[in-house]
Amino acid sequence: RLVRKLGGTAVVFDDGDPVKLQGAVQNLTSDGFTSVIGLDAARACIVSTTFSLVVTSPGLDASWPLPSLFTSAGVPLIGEIEFAWQNTTIPAVAITGTDGKTTTTELTALILNECGHKTLPCGNYGLALCEVVQSGEAYDVLTVEVSSFQLETITTFHPTVAVWLNFAPDHLDRYPDVESYYKAKLRVFENLTAEDWVILRHGEDIGDVAAKRITFSAERGVDSADFVYRDEAIWFRGERVAGARDTKLRGRHKIENLMASLAIGWTRGLSFAQMMEAAAKYEPACHRCELVRVVDGREYINDSKATNLHALEACLKSQDEPVVLIAGGKEKGLDYSPFRSLLKEKVSALVTLGEIGQNLADLFQDLVPVRVVKTVPESVQAATAMAASGQTIIFSPGTSSFDMFSGYAERGNVFRDAVLALP
Repeated sequence: RLVRKLGGTAVVFDDGDPVKLQGAVQNLTSDGFTSVIGLDAARACIVSTTFSLVVTSPGLDASWPLPSLFTSAGVPLIGEIEFAWQNTTIPAVAITGTDGKTTTTELTALILNECGHKTLPCGNYGLALCEVVQSGEAYDVLTVEVSSFQLETITTFHPTVAVWLNFAPDHLDRYPDVESYYKAKLRVFENLTAEDWVILRHGEDIGDVAAKRITFSAERGVDSADFVYRDEAIWFRGERVAGARDTKLRGRHKIENLMASLAIGWTRGLSFAQMMEAAAKYEPACHRCELVRVVDGREYINDSKATNLHALEACLKSQDEPVVLIAGGKEKGLDYSPFRSLLKEKVSALVTLGEIGQNLADLFQDLVPVRVVKTVPESVQAATAMAASGQTIIFSPGTSSFDMFSGYAERGNVFRDAVLALP
């Protein structure tokens, strides 16, 4: 639609299952767009048609067969975020990190809008940036969640504020090694100038970046960051900003998301009082340390959004008493052995499932009682049997769900339904 608005002709390519794509193709056809499905059809089309540009979905690695057909034919390739950026003048806040991006994006957009700075959460969250740009809607600033996949293909993308929440190994099914993933993430900073801002978790290494910095940390004992957490309150450069219970966010990792959002607003001249009044209205999203139910004194927490080890670690670190943990899912090539000391400290029993279920059991069975199950409802039954009254049961898989589900949301819904079905 953006291509058409700019006066060009767009052809949509996909090498997925034609049966599963029927609905999408019909929608595109009814909107007057041509679709080409399959690699053989793409080859034929590229030979018979002159293309000036190929814009890739962030889900596609540029080295994969479909994009490679275009680059081999000499067609320039850019990503969707970059294509949108080249066709807008609206400034942007870019939020990246291994975990916490969506919470921070949602919270930032709420705060800015409530304080009179018109924005929209978009990018890797909500609407694609191209869709926002082609709408023609005016905004004071765009709140853009950006993933490493999206950053791989930028050239001119230049946010005025770039937020780095954290970094931990992830997506090793996409990247050959952790360094490649790290370098893709770092690209969010490459076009920043001395007039811009970096909002950075204290202790994270991002190298030399020209922009001004604001640091944050809710870790115990950290007192040298701009935003710190002590005496159950958030402080900014010696000024008390808010109490821990002033919002519905729980856990130190969520407090850090709030700190990042407050820092963004501060760079735009907003007061902490204004921003905290808005932040108090924020409802945490489903599947992110979501309290589902309390049964016989046992709390059941749905953290299905924990699709990597870092998210699982953050969830457990926010707990003060040992929990019964349900973990496991897709094999992503992650190394779980460094997790042993934290698991011994924070977990009293473990239930595992999915492709990595048995491997996790083998790795941790000398530390805590472990049960291996095949389904999420079975995991709820097993964890309930292993939990003492008054204990917390946390579903925090520590990997993605594509071995069993369409995504973390479906997985979390199955967990929630199983908990709600308990007598």
